[in-house]
Amino acid sequence: MTLATLEAEAQTVGLTIRGAFHPTPGDMPPAGCATLLLLGPNEPVFWQHYAAAPESRDAGPDPLDRWSKRVIGALALGWGGLAQFPSDGPPYPPFQKWAESSGRCWPSPTGLLVHDDAGLLISFRGAVALPHRIVLTAAAVPPCTTCAEHPCETACPVAALRPDAPYDVPACQAFLRTPQGADCRHNGCLVRRACPASARLNRAPEQAAFHMAAFVKD
Repeated sequence: MTLATLEAEAQTVGLTIRGAFHPTPGDMPPAGCATLLLLGPNEPVFWQHYAAAPESRDAGPDPLDRWSKRVIGALALGWGGLAQFPSDGPPYPPFQKWAESSGRCWPSPTGLLVHDDAGLLISFRGAVALPHRIVLTAAAVPPCTTCAEHPCETACPVAALRPDAPYDVPACQAFLRTPQGADCRHNGCLVRRACPASARLNRAPEQAAFHMAAFVKD
């Protein structure tokens, strides 16, 4: 069982491994975990997999979370591991800490996590804790170190995300409810889309609108 083999299997169901590491006790991993795999959408095909699934059409609550638990749960079972999800809790698994420990995510100038490949559009649908160690790839290079313009710092129309202050969630949600916020609401956050690393994902507009609708409703 290699990292490449596991990633190839995850990609058959619309997911990919966005980080993997050998946790220490300070990472607060599940008991018995020797390797932790972080699973996120494999863009742009991820949304096609979800849209074809029964959870997307059954009118039940939290359809994407239910899809993630079914699909990642099946992967974990086949790999002999334990599935973990951001919605498990409280207490909730420390996904942000795990992401940074993976060597593929870092705080961006706006405070949001940035990923070496997914940029500011990084997200995790779940994780799998394996009871054995597998060989991992070397740590990646933070994309912000090679980004000369840092467009994320000025992309927010209401400065809800900026380098010198915490994320102003109420201001962001209020803007999204206005006609001026339609672009963000239908196509995704302008700050996340401004990241050059994010641009190559080609995320489906339907996917962006789904997440933004859930965010505004909250």
